[in-house]
Amino acid sequence: MATKTKKKDSTTAKIKELKGIEDIRPQKITEQELAQLQAAIKTIDNLTADVGGIEVRKHSLLKAMESVHSRLEAQRVAIQKEYGTDNINLQDGTISYPETNVSPDNGEINKED
Repeated sequence: MATKTKKKDSTTAKIKELKGIEDIRPQKITEQELAQLQAAIKTIDNLTADVGGIEVRKHSLLKAMESVHSRLEAQRVAIQKEYGTDNINLQDGTISYPETNVSPDNGEINKED
């Protein structure tokens, strides 16, 4: 099928040549225009690759953050189980326990939230 198109194109060109009909439209863009187009496409390709790399890095960082959050949550649960609270001062490590009051009536400890 491509042969027919090529033959038709060459036949049409030959007929125009024999009849003296000249196609005065430019057949190519200038070298400068071609170079500009190629440079723009190459820049787009490079930027697309960079964005893809950034997305891969972003995914990796999000997975790492998820892992740290999981470890932190496990540590928080362990601290709460061991000390009865997870209210820890992150500057010096002091534990802040909920205030408790001893009831004068029965000597029991009452926790206040």
